Amino acid sequence: MPPTLASLVHHSALKLTVRAGGDRLDVPVRWAHVSELADPVPYMEGGELLLVTALKLDAEDPEAMHRYVKRLVGAGVVGLGFAVGVNYDEIPQALLDAAEEEGLPLLEVPRRTPFLAISKAVSAAIAADQYRSVTAGFAAQRELTKHALNAGPEGLLAALAAQVDGWAALYDASGAVVAAAPEWAGRRAARITADVERLRDRPAPASAVVAGGPEAEDRIELHSLGTGRRPRAALAVGTAAPLGTAERYAVHSAAALLTLVTERSRSLHAAEQRIGAAVLRLLLTGQPDHARAVAGGLYGALLDAPFRLIVAESVPAPAARAHADGPARGQAVASDALPAGTGGTGAALATLAEVAESAAARSGEAVLVVPDGERLVVLAGDGSAAAAACGEYAAALEAARAAGPEQTARDEDGLVVGLSAPAGPVAAAAAYKQAEQALSVARRRGRVLVEHEQLASGSVLPLLADDAVRAFADGLLRALREHDATGRGDLVASLRAWLSRHGQWDAAAADLGVHRHTLRYRMRRVEEILGRSLDDPDVRMELWLALKTTSRD
Repeated sequence: MPPTLASLVHHSALKLTVRAGGDRLDVPVRWAHVSELADPVPYMEGGELLLVTALKLDAEDPEAMHRYVKRLVGAGVVGLGFAVGVNYDEIPQALLDAAEEEGLPLLEVPRRTPFLAISKAVSAAIAADQYRSVTAGFAAQRELTKHALNAGPEGLLAALAAQVDGWAALYDASGAVVAAAPEWAGRRAARITADVERLRDRPAPASAVVAGGPEAEDRIELHSLGTGRRPRAALAVGTAAPLGTAERYAVHSAAALLTLVTERSRSLHAAEQRIGAAVLRLLLTGQPDHARAVAGGLYGALLDAPFRLIVAESVPAPAARAHADGPARGQAVASDALPAGTGGTGAALATLAEVAESAAARSGEAVLVVPDGERLVVLAGDGSAAAAACGEYAAALEAARAAGPEQTARDEDGLVVGLSAPAGPVAAAAAYKQAEQALSVARRRGRVLVEHEQLASGSVLPLLADDAVRAFADGLLRALREHDATGRGDLVASLRAWLSRHGQWDAAAADLGVHRHTLRYRMRRVEEILGRSLDDPDVRMELWLALKTTSRD
């Protein structure tokens, strides 16, 4: 259960006292938010416990407090925490009366309890609830897997119905009911075959929530099953209330398992990708032990050995050629520009996935390949055949792109790929960030592949080669250049010499062939024109980068 006002009141360390609305403390708290605005409603989403000291409130004005509380209730705020001993020694009666009238729980926060402690308590309770849900979801996944292996679809449906406290049914491609649990659910499932047929006409994967009918009180979710564009089966789940996190884990796990059962070898690959996505998510959220538990023996020792993360994005053919012309035009594209039938992944991403999996299969290695929307994520062992094959494929694309448009005339996707440094399971999130950074640089530089280790070598200046940085540099130096254009001095060159000599007057003046007093005067003029102090290291850094950036044009 998520935290409630009652659980916060009973929290021994917070010492909260209920002053109004004591009969409404069982409401869930989505977050604790501090705001001293006279009208915080525009910043509320609903479900918050609002914490105030009444710094900007006339808390003793009954009419003002009635309007204030009424707006909070209308915005979905579930409770108001009032700190005493700060601006008011006790909660004003006007606020107490307004809270009682509107039915808003009002909690007195003692001076010794900081708002931060309340926020931490809410955050910790939410995290614990989410962890319980995830743990319950994994337990449900294991239970469903056991029933699928031992009792087939019928056993899996029975276990799923028990998990969600409702009913479940499996339909074939024609919309006919294949199996249902409990036994009475067969007739219930047969009533929604028209909805199943409509779902079948949508590209897979698809889902829908349908009404149970005039005499039914349940809520029904439909999920298509299948790896192709058209679903080969469908799963229906009926419950009396919307699914919670753990129940949704169970439904998604059942959908994956039923796809595996109904499509066998074809869906085996899709199920492995789903497991891979779960394993990757767990690794990226710092849960390597859970990742190993979910993966089982599927990936061998891959999750323990040093590995690299590869993140790739698809660039359709016309954009790929523009991408090769320069970083200013090499932009990521929307999924509706991708080739039809790729599901937003793209032909080049599909080829990259095949390259990695084929290389791993030939060498007897494990590899984790996860399509992620318009991206493909590959986790491969450091120095593995799969990682090498991905690099070779990217190099081949790079060579074809460099050869000119005639070599990339086919209507086929291009790629941008980022490769992380070697990492272990504990550092998976850092490796993913490295791969994303390398991907961003590849996109900016008009490259197919960039390795993160390459970013630490060489100069930082190539990373600044885009229009936004150049525009900033031009704007920063424009006034100095306009001054120099009038023939009244050489401020830009003087600034460059002074910065290159780390502010050493004599050395910089000697480089310019002027007296150091002349250079001091010019630097004072730079400060006057820019309105910035050259004693500020941030200003010197920005000016030096601006000079270096514009000198490369």
